[in-house]
Amino acid sequence: MSIEGMSRRLFLTRGAGAALATPLFWTAAMRATMPQPAAATLFEKDLDAYIAGYMTAMNAPGMTLGLTDSNKTLRTAGYGFADVDKRIAVNERHLFQIGSITKSFVALVLLQMRDEGKLDLETPVLDYLPQLPIDARFGPIMVHHLLTHTSGLPDNLGVFLGDADARVVQGFKPGEHFHYCNTGFGILGLLAEKLDGRPWRGCVRARVLTPLEMTETVGVISTASRGRAAVGYQSFWDDQVYPRQGRLSPAPNLVMDDTAGCIASTPGDMARYARMLLNHGQGPHGRIVSEQSFALMSTPYIKAPEFSETASYGYGIAVDTLDGHKILRHTGGMIAFASSIHVDLDGGVAAFASINAMQGYRPTAVTQYAVRLLRAERDAKTLPATPAIANPLETDDAADYAGAFTDANGRKLEFAVEGKQLFLADEGKRIPLQHTYGDNFISTIEGVFAGHTFIFGRAQAEGAKSGTPPASTSGVGSGDSHEKPGPVVEVSYGSDWYVNAKYSRPRSFTAPNEYGPFVGRYRSESAWGGDALAYILKGQLTLDGQTLHPIGGSLFRLGDEEWTPDTAEFLCLFEGKARILRIAGTDFWRVEVD
Repeated sequence: MSIEGMSRRLFLTRGAGAALATPLFWTAAMRATMPQPAAATLFEKDLDAYIAGYMTAMNAPGMTLGLTDSNKTLRTAGYGFADVDKRIAVNERHLFQIGSITKSFVALVLLQMRDEGKLDLETPVLDYLPQLPIDARFGPIMVHHLLTHTSGLPDNLGVFLGDADARVVQGFKPGEHFHYCNTGFGILGLLAEKLDGRPWRGCVRARVLTPLEMTETVGVISTASRGRAAVGYQSFWDDQVYPRQGRLSPAPNLVMDDTAGCIASTPGDMARYARMLLNHGQGPHGRIVSEQSFALMSTPYIKAPEFSETASYGYGIAVDTLDGHKILRHTGGMIAFASSIHVDLDGGVAAFASINAMQGYRPTAVTQYAVRLLRAERDAKTLPATPAIANPLETDDAADYAGAFTDANGRKLEFAVEGKQLFLADEGKRIPLQHTYGDNFISTIEGVFAGHTFIFGRAQAEGAKSGTPPASTSGVGSGDSHEKPGPVVEVSYGSDWYVNAKYSRPRSFTAPNEYGPFVGRYRSESAWGGDALAYILKGQLTLDGQTLHPIGGSLFRLGDEEWTPDTAEFLCLFEGKARILRIAGTDFWRVEVD
């Protein structure tokens, strides 16, 4: 359900499995036999060639694609495999989970109810659902706030917690900040059910799917539709870092009716959905929402940098620009699927794509390129150049990280650079490192330095005003500042910390004694959980590379902004160890394993 780019919670995207630096699945031989659709036009050939390269680079088993203009579906296609083991090619009827694109369906349903006079978007949601387990200490949460991710609620994976007395606690005044919140859309689904008088699956089918002739789409993910679905894949190990070419394995069955991301669809049906958006809410048999409600949906209310530097958020969908055109866009990340939709309102074309694997990225590059190709073909213009596919083993500033780093006990980490590639020297061997984001890298060799991310830190940026950035910012990449980045002076690997000769800050740190019981490995049996590792780094309690900021007692804030409502709490102290770690509402149990 998360959006593109790095997850808001690193513990959920540590993901898994280490791998070799070369493709494990899409070898040259496999790529030569990759199932692909027939291409009838030049733009289709260009797009198909790009997708083949993209899937290889991204290690995606299969992809589904739907293209439309404002009048008709232009193309539906499948690539790669819906089932790798059985070598079943993706076809146009395979269901793919669309994840957070579901949020736009929720918005449409509620806007319908607004048109019908059943819902006031500026009314506190507690007026409609007084039994919600939320603590709105910073101010009333209007329906508008939930639709725009500005409610102040934490991004929990669900509304109701295991503890019946627990409350979802607000962290800032509604409207002040954009904070992506799956919980908010879970609440909106409950609101839709109450106002409509039937479960979400019936509500969305009657109000959106049937009017748009989306006959293949299911409103909730269940075992009943599993036979029609593509097999979803996830990382083989869920307790290690996951490199791009890591080993994949089939994901377990998922049953889900949480309206933050519970719809599964086909490319044909998603083309119909995108066509309705292109037509400002008009379906084949009438309006889905009024013109006024569609205008509300597509209004940019608040900046949404998690989507792009230029994106804002409307109701259930991001509002952005592409080549000067207004577009609606969103992504969706599930346990084993990742999706993207681009709707060019000014250009009159749209694209949807989904892959059956979750590896921390979304196929946004595919939908964006498809929209540009569609526009160029329709306007009889030269087709745009094929976008470059970034090599994760390369980074322009690789040389910044080269050199030797030493810890307090004299142990060394040595990094070497060759061109744009960074390597870790280990026992006479060179381990290629994959750049993830910022100043972070991971090993690409299965089982070797696969437990943690290498997080480099820089000295104060050159030209920065005194006292603004910290003198050493571990984990903050050069792309995070407009200043010229300072030199790399430190690197951490889990709780191990190393510095180079340029480091001039304190070298010894003392952690509070009360942190001791919290240190350890925790595991959740939730499909969204996996492992979480708490340790001490430079005197601070750290969770999988993310510093925890104390709020009081055993409760900590996730994230560096003081207003962030996401929290981690250590519970059930027994024999000197916390036995449960609750992260953003999900419980993880301590496990004593290698």
